[in-house]
Amino acid sequence: MRDRRGDGIFQAALPAHQWQDFSEWFALRLAARGLCTTRPNPRVGCVIAQGTQILGSGWHRRAGEAHAEALALAEAGERARGATAYVTLEPCAHVGRTPPCADALIAAGVARVVIAHGDPFAEVDGRGLAKLRAVGIRVDAGLMHADAREINRGFFSRIERARPWLRLKLAMSLDGRTALANGQSHWITGEPARRNVQHWRARSCALLTGVGTVLADDPQLTVRLPEPAIPAPLRVVLDTHLRTPSGCRVLDGSVPTLVVHGEGARTTDSRFDGVELAALELRDGRLDLCRVLALLAQREINEVQVEAGATLCGAFFAAGLVDEVLLHVAPVLLGNAARPLLELPTLTDMRERWNLELVDQRMLGNDWSLLMRPGSA
Repeated sequence: MRDRRGDGIFQAALPAHQWQDFSEWFALRLAARGLCTTRPNPRVGCVIAQGTQILGSGWHRRAGEAHAEALALAEAGERARGATAYVTLEPCAHVGRTPPCADALIAAGVARVVIAHGDPFAEVDGRGLAKLRAVGIRVDAGLMHADAREINRGFFSRIERARPWLRLKLAMSLDGRTALANGQSHWITGEPARRNVQHWRARSCALLTGVGTVLADDPQLTVRLPEPAIPAPLRVVLDTHLRTPSGCRVLDGSVPTLVVHGEGARTTDSRFDGVELAALELRDGRLDLCRVLALLAQREINEVQVEAGATLCGAFFAAGLVDEVLLHVAPVLLGNAARPLLELPTLTDMRERWNLELVDQRMLGNDWSLLMRPGSA
């Protein structure tokens, strides 16, 4: 794509029949620029085009700031009249922290709106499209539907299932071990894999661990990337009996932290000053993981990355609450006495096994990175 005229209008060297696909693809690429910054809002991109010319483009950068449609329309100006708007998500139809995007498209005089996916949020959910159609704007939907859903999988999970999208981050040796028998685990994987984890943290709304990991490893659970504009994910510690010790790094006050505990635990200790505490009713003496995720959804958490030990990770997996597994595999062997990847119930039949489908695989230095999701047998 190149600027042929020097006036900000881009002309793509594509045949006309491919232009629609390209425009929606470009809008999705724009949406991805907000991958780490828009939470709790969805990631949205917009392109304003006339024929095979792009007149304006934009993406939502962070909650409270202008939406993608408003930015694209501002760039297009008067040229938007009679043009087509390609948007990755249904334009909003309600007044929130910004005016309705559907109204902005109508006021700009666009002739057609192409959306990749509807917005399931109750105050939008079809209302944006209805507004557009009511004034005679042609609306087409479904182009690159799966891609638009994928980029906002956490947002759709929170709205449709009332729980965040949950990702287990795991690292293991070639023989399936995560640490030596004495607990030593630094470092199984190399620097490229550890750097990759920081990018996955950055796109997450919350980083969750258990008190056992806090006691064993004293994790910091922060994003360590050079980009200063990335908002810090919420740190979440599951600590039934409030055993998190004073002086540990998750209580340092550097980023927002939530400690979820059982009802009846003593909460007056000064070590939790500056940290939010949330009590949940216990189930069989343990925190109910479904209720934990419901609590996070109520706090508008879209994606949760779990970085914990074999017991908690295994509990999430056994409860059917894991949406994807990010697994880094190092070409090393730790031996039979080393600690296992997950603690799962004993199976007596191969038909009971948990099946995973490979979504992505790549090499990170000498390590393998596998992204997998629960699948059918």
